[in-house]
Amino acid sequence: MPNSYTRRVSKVCSVCGKKPSFGNSRSHSMVATRRRFEPNLQRVRILVNGAAKRVYVCTRCLKGNKVQKAAPAKPS
Repeated sequence: MPNSYTRRVSKVCSVCGKKPSFGNSRSHSMVATRRRFEPNLQRVRILVNGAAKRVYVCTRCLKGNKVQKAAPAKPS
């Protein structure tokens, strides 16, 4: 594995499944170019089956209390 290796993570909420939607960017002359509307995902520690796990969750699920955040990890 090279040093410049970065793991690609799909932009999908692990709770509700929200993913990027697509549309057009419109310039002043109304020329349409395709663009992506990305969901606002945050990497958080949540409880999954009683165990803490780091997952990507959209801010709507965080604000709507659809996940239970895990307690911060204790430094050792």
